[in-house]
Amino acid sequence: MMKFEKLNQLLSDKNLDAVVILSPYNRRYLSLFTGSSGALVIAGNQRYLITDFRYISQATSQAADFEIVKQQGGLLDNVKQLIADKGFKTVGFEGDLITFQQYQTLSDTVQLIDIAGEIEKFRMIKEPFEIEVIQKAADIADEAYAYIQKIIKAGITELEVSHELEMFMRKQGATGSSFDTIVASGYRGALPHGVASNKVIEQGDMITLDYGALYEGYISDITRTLAVGEPVAEMRKIYDIVLDAQVTALEQIKPGMTGKAADAISRDIIKAAGYGEQFGHSLGHGIGLEVHEGPGLSMVSDIPLEPGMCVTLEPGIYVEDLGGVRIEDDVIVTENGLKRFTHSTKDLIIL
Repeated sequence: MMKFEKLNQLLSDKNLDAVVILSPYNRRYLSLFTGSSGALVIAGNQRYLITDFRYISQATSQAADFEIVKQQGGLLDNVKQLIADKGFKTVGFEGDLITFQQYQTLSDTVQLIDIAGEIEKFRMIKEPFEIEVIQKAADIADEAYAYIQKIIKAGITELEVSHELEMFMRKQGATGSSFDTIVASGYRGALPHGVASNKVIEQGDMITLDYGALYEGYISDITRTLAVGEPVAEMRKIYDIVLDAQVTALEQIKPGMTGKAADAISRDIIKAAGYGEQFGHSLGHGIGLEVHEGPGLSMVSDIPLEPGMCVTLEPGIYVEDLGGVRIEDDVIVTENGLKRFTHSTKDLIIL
C-alpha cells in the first residue's frame, strides 16, 4: 500500500528502526483502527497495534495489516517493552504530541528522533476510499443547506438553526458535526467564528452558516451566507465581492501552485474592492480526518498543491457592527484544476 511505502522511505531517510504513533488521527490513517485508545509500532513489514481488552476484537477486524498486542498495564509501558523486545534502538516519535514525561519514559532506553508532521504529509494526498467518504460527507452538508432554508425565519434563534442543521445531518447518516456549528446573524456575522448563540434572527439579517458533517471519520466543511428579508446595500455589495473572490479561486487554482499563490487570488480581489483589512484569515485549509490539516492556503504557505489534496476555499469579509459574508466549498485538486465536493447554490438566497 502506498502509505506503507512512504513510511518505509521515511524509516530509511531518517535511519530509523521503527516509529511509534500515538496520534489518534495518524493511528486511524495507518491502521484503519477506530478505537479511542492504542499505539502503533511500525518497523518495515513489522506492524504492531497495542490496545486494551475493550478493543481486541475491533482491532483484529479493522487493522488487518497489523499484529494486535493486548495491552497489560500502562500503554506507554507496553510500547517501551515491545521496542525492547524487538531490539529497536532508534525510534521516530511525534514530538508535537507526546508530553515531556512520556518522552522521558521512552528515551531512557532508545534514541528518539522527532518525526512531527511527517505522517500528516502522507495524509495530504487522499486515497480513493477517502475521497469517496469525503464526498458523502459533503453530500450530507449540501442536503442540510437545502433543508435549513425551510426552517430559517425571523424570530428564531441561531441555536435553533444550529440544532436543526445538526439533527438533520445525523438523520442523513452523519455520526456528528465536523465542529461547533457557526450560525452568525446580523452584526454577529462580523465574527468569523461566531458559534451559534441565543441571538434572535431579525428581518434584514444576513446569516453565515458554517458547518459540516462527520461521516465515517472524515469531515466536510461548507459555508453559505443567506438573508432573511432584503439586506442593506453594503451587505449585498460585500456578498458579490466575496462570491467573485471565491469563484475566481475555483477557476484559477491549479496543481503546482503554492498555498500562498492560491490565497493571493482571492485576497487580491478583496483588497482591490477596499476590504483587504476585513479579510483576516487564510483562503483555506486541508480537510480529511481533521477539520484543519495540511495543506494550508495562506499567505505563508509554500506547499505546492498536488492532485489528491482536499482543501477548502473560503474567502470572507467581516465589518464590525454591520455583519459579514463567507462562502466556502470543499474541493479536490485534480490534474487540471479543482473539482468541487460541495454543490449548494451560491446565489444569494433571500428568505
